[in-house]
Amino acid sequence: MIKYTDPMFKANELAGKTIIVTGGGTGLGRSMVKYFMTIGAKVIICSRKDDVLQQSAKELREETGGEILAVQCDVRKPLEVDEVLRQAIEKFGEVNGLINNAAGNFISPTEKLSPKAFDVVVDIVLKGSYNFSLALGKYWIENKIKGTMMNIVTTYAWTGSGYVVPSACAKAGVLALTRSLAAEWSKYGIRANAIAPGPFPTEGAFSRLFPESVLNDIDPLQRIPAKRFGEHQELANLAGYLMSDYSAYMNGEVVTIDAAEWIYNAGEFTLMDKVPAESWDEIAKHVRGKK
Repeated sequence: MIKYTDPMFKANELAGKTIIVTGGGTGLGRSMVKYFMTIGAKVIICSRKDDVLQQSAKELREETGGEILAVQCDVRKPLEVDEVLRQAIEKFGEVNGLINNAAGNFISPTEKLSPKAFDVVVDIVLKGSYNFSLALGKYWIENKIKGTMMNIVTTYAWTGSGYVVPSACAKAGVLALTRSLAAEWSKYGIRANAIAPGPFPTEGAFSRLFPESVLNDIDPLQRIPAKRFGEHQELANLAGYLMSDYSAYMNGEVVTIDAAEWIYNAGEFTLMDKVPAESWDEIAKHVRGKK
């Protein structure tokens, strides 16, 4: 029996693909990278923390037997982005995939934020994404490579959200970037899609968004109708599909994977979940005007 924690692809569905994954050394990025390597892709990971990056690359190489290159990079700096691409081409000959995954986020009342705090999140998420998108796009167009780009956004990229306003602004920009490049660069054979994940626990980001002091008052599981968090393999399966040629006709699409979390909380009458089952017969009588 197939389980949702099982890998969807099991052969070499990404063989011949060389993919850059920003923020690929930890969290969901690392989970995607491991899966990509398992199914045949060569991967380049980059982040600011070189020691973490190199350790992850060593572990992933041992776990999968695949090929990986780790390059220290601050995604906010175009020259460092160019260096990642240069080293990737030198190592693997060609790059035909990009995942803009690097992110920064924290919860805070917006009035307590400084401009610098706002900049930190927006620069990593939005500026980092367009720095890599521009570098890879120009390279692909010049070399007539049919590249595939995938961006990690959020469900509040199109709704907005209090307490994570810098992230909401930045992710909305990445969403617009995804759709705009899909429309403009499709003529070059370049695809751009996005994933909007719900809660997938990670050691870093999840602890910053839901510290223990917050968990005493808010249970994020109660926002999810399935009453469980996402498993990393579920997101990796979706990412593998979007980076593969099986999704060749998908372009400019944003796929939500959140067990209906955002729809559930957007619904005006969702709180009716709290009505006991035995009360519905009585409610039905009132609706019909019967005593």
